[in-house]
Amino acid sequence: MQNKMNVLMVASENDALPGGKVGGIGDVVRDAPVALAEAGCLVHVVTPAYRLFSRLPGADRIDAFAIPFAGENHEVTLYQVPPKVAVEGVTHWAIELPDWVAPAASGIYCNDPPEAPFATDATKFACFCSAVATAIIRGCFGALEVVHLHDWHAAMLLLLRQYDASFEALRGIRTVYTIHNLALQGVRPLHDHASSLGAWFPGLNYEQQVVNDPHAAHCINPMRTGINLSDKVHVVSPTYAKEILLPSDPERGYIGGEGLQADLVTAQSQGKLVGILNGCNYSAHKGQKWSKTKLAKLLNEQMLALIAKHPVVDSALYIAQQRIALFSGKKSLGMLVTSVGRITDQKVRLLCEVMPSGQSALDELLIQLGSEGAMILLGSGDSALEQFLTEVAGRRENFIFVKGYSEALSEALYQAGDLFLMPSSFEPCGISQMLAMREGQPCLVHGVGGLNDTVKDNVSGFSFHGDSLAEQAANMLKCFAKAKTLKQERGEQWKEIGNNAANERFLWRHSAEQYISDIYQA
Repeated sequence: MQNKMNVLMVASENDALPGGKVGGIGDVVRDAPVALAEAGCLVHVVTPAYRLFSRLPGADRIDAFAIPFAGENHEVTLYQVPPKVAVEGVTHWAIELPDWVAPAASGIYCNDPPEAPFATDATKFACFCSAVATAIIRGCFGALEVVHLHDWHAAMLLLLRQYDASFEALRGIRTVYTIHNLALQGVRPLHDHASSLGAWFPGLNYEQQVVNDPHAAHCINPMRTGINLSDKVHVVSPTYAKEILLPSDPERGYIGGEGLQADLVTAQSQGKLVGILNGCNYSAHKGQKWSKTKLAKLLNEQMLALIAKHPVVDSALYIAQQRIALFSGKKSLGMLVTSVGRITDQKVRLLCEVMPSGQSALDELLIQLGSEGAMILLGSGDSALEQFLTEVAGRRENFIFVKGYSEALSEALYQAGDLFLMPSSFEPCGISQMLAMREGQPCLVHGVGGLNDTVKDNVSGFSFHGDSLAEQAANMLKCFAKAKTLKQERGEQWKEIGNNAANERFLWRHSAEQYISDIYQA
């Protein structure tokens, strides 16, 4: 019998564990190991414990050992932890780090001040990487064929593998580095700060030109370190793998290599760079039908739950409550537009674009939608962008901005909407469009990254492009007008597009097969 390939995934998030998700990394680290196990691999997943996972009922303390970090040896503890759903062939681990490096109140990520971005997290994840490297050397995960590292949080393991003689044995294990979001790179100083490479690993002899930041030579760039020191660089869609080879040009609305395009071009020329689309979990498909009355009831329930979290009613939630009352009172509903996601520049920048009329693109879209329609946007994030959305909701009765997050409401919006709006400026892969399509809701998307690889214009949804921010926003509005007209005047074609969206399958099984053949096997 052939031995199974033994793979270790190293990540900051893992949604297989309760409380283990903040963003898309958590989804991938939950689902990809299951598909790999079904394809015949043994998969281990390790994250920091965050004073959270080690306290789960059934968490088993497996080992405690000292690691070199910040000039001293510190004890860490390795736990095997129970997932929400046990899967044969997948084992979940969590490492509890020293108290001083992992504050109990920090959760998964910390919000550091602008003058020291990433400082707390970079130290925490550098310590975590030292702990994982030590655990591998100790044989805690068995004899590994592949170490699969996710985003900048795991990149320091590659630095130790390359330059620290204590971890020389790691060089015999194949390494894969996945980029989930090139915009977040974890840059910190090389020296002269408590959160710097020199403070984490004093005396380490490394090649500065391989790991420093292209725009700040006195800083280490963990994302660049991962790209340059891994055996394979994996990005989460084929289109995104091409886009990042060109420099970003935000002024004209193009987000590409984010300063690391030269390293990515080198990786591509060496055959290291591979784009593999993420999958979607179709076992969670509900196929539920939502009436306006039922959706209004859920909106009211979730709104009260969000308001109850604050001693003073947030203006965004107050306005949303008024708009929900109007929504509830509609005798009939025209087109329902939905959107779910983090409120970030990446996700909503195009909605803010000022059009020739002097109105924002979002205002113009809502005018097109008309009083018989409604748009519901669920999310939170950047405070300035939240304020923009709040002000639009204050002047547009057909716009409900639910500031916050609700799993129940997000699922309802994927199932209930007529058209899902996702005008991302860039999108390495995206999961929201897959979840909406899974429920038969066509998507209107900016045709970049994974959105380009999943939504076929006028077949399973609608997509737009443009060579400037103004052109992208104008084309988004034209695309929306086309979709609305199609729904109103060509019902059979509209229904076919919804059916095509529902029948699309982006399977983790296919992604896992490509992992094994294209990035795991030498």
